[in-house]
This record gives sequence, C-alpha cells and structure tokens, in this order.
Amino acid sequence: MRIDVITIFPEYLEPLNVSLVGKARARGQLDVRIHNLRDWTHDRHNTVDDSPFGGGPGMVMKPEPWGEALDAVTAEAGEQLPVLVVPTPSGLPFTQELAVELSERPWLVFTPARYEGIDRRVIEEYGDRFDVREVSIGDYVLAGGEAPVLVIVEAVARLLPGVLGNAESHRDDSFAPGAMADLLEGPVYTKPPVWREREVPEVLLSGHHGKVARFRRDEAFRRTTANRPDLIERCDPAALDKLDRKLLAELGWEELPDGRFGRSASAVEE
Repeated sequence: MRIDVITIFPEYLEPLNVSLVGKARARGQLDVRIHNLRDWTHDRHNTVDDSPFGGGPGMVMKPEPWGEALDAVTAEAGEQLPVLVVPTPSGLPFTQELAVELSERPWLVFTPARYEGIDRRVIEEYGDRFDVREVSIGDYVLAGGEAPVLVIVEAVARLLPGVLGNAESHRDDSFAPGAMADLLEGPVYTKPPVWREREVPEVLLSGHHGKVARFRRDEAFRRTTANRPDLIERCDPAALDKLDRKLLAELGWEELPDGRFGRSASAVEE
C-alpha cells in the first residue's frame, strides 16, 4: 500500500517510523511518503493561509498550494486512483468498518489541515477526480489533522496482510466485522495465574476452547453493556444465539418487537 501525507509539519509524522507501521515500512509492505505543503508556495514567507471571506476568527488554508501539491503527488495516477482522506471534525465517523475498507485500497493520500481548515473548493475540485473521504476520529477539535492521520494509518496498516505477527489477532478486536461488529472486546489476562491475590478466571485455564470462547463472548457483552450500551441497541439480532439472548436478559435487556434489544424498565430504574 502507498500512503502520501501532505502537511506543514512533517516532523509530526515521525511516529510512522516506529512500531508496527515502522516495521511494515522497513519490510516494504507500506510505502509512506511525507510531503511539506510549503514546498508548493511561492512567496518568501511560504504562506499557506489567509483570512476567511465573510469575516470571522482564524485563518483558512489557501487553495493554491494545496492544488499544486495534490497535482504533483497524484501525477502518477493512471487507472489506479488514490483515495483522498481528509481528516476533519465535520467528517463521517472513522470506524473499524471504514478502516477495513481503506485497507483494501492500494493508495491513500491524506490532507491534514491546520487553522480553520482547507478552502472548500479544494475538496470540491478533487472530489470530481478521486474518491474523497472526509473523516472524523471523534467529537472533539484538535489543533490540526496530523494526529488523526497517525490514528487512521495505524488502524489501517495493522489490517494489511503480514503486518501483525498473528494474522488472526484483529478478528476478535472491538468492532471487528462479523461476530464482534457491535461489541467491545472483553478483558484479557496473561501469566502469572495469580497476581497480588487476584486470580485469572478459572475457565481460561481449563483448556476447553468452547467454554473459553463462550466466556470471552459473555465478557464482551458485559463490557459493552457497561461502556457502550448504544452498541447493544443497534446490534443485528441475526448475529445473536440463544446464549447471547439469555445473557442480555440477565444484563437488563429486553427483546423488542423488531428483534432488537432495549433496556428493560427495571434496568433503567437502577
């Protein structure tokens, strides 16, 4: 996979040289190219921003350097067009499902902005040429888009074949497509079996794969109920078996006429 990032702070992307992403780059699984937006400015101050039309606080990133930068970076695009990823708090939520989708694309170009964002005409211009995704990593505002780039690249890179040491690792992740699509991963344990008088749950030491799998799924439902009940409310009824439904009832959920689950009156009162 090829990843291009255009930024006014190339040094912010140094973490892409370490950990899983750094190793993937070293092995040639990831071709990451960092570009300085100021290389496409033509005044002595390397200006990339100006005041907004219509007034208001802050500055807006100018279209000219962004246009020249994107034209240069995507000049090699033939039939293989990149996905343009625009980190912005006003974008669609970044989810595991989107991470999976992006991991299947061969080329991503990121445009992390600063100030009040990029002149809208840039997004419109390249939206006519490429698949543009405006993406938010959460309901908050950062000083710039570089941190979201780090988040998105790591989430995508770990899904690429051969990047994780164990190819099965991500299948039981929170939000992983399939059985975990609307669940949070439960707690995990390792050696020693007893630490400060706290014992690992006995079932995990049993060697009984079926019981272990059931325990982990039950714990996923418990954690999701505690931390993200909205996920239980939207889960697909077809993905639930009898034991799932029994546990949900014990956790204070009731099955609604459409087959989905809502909090029972007694659970709401508590």
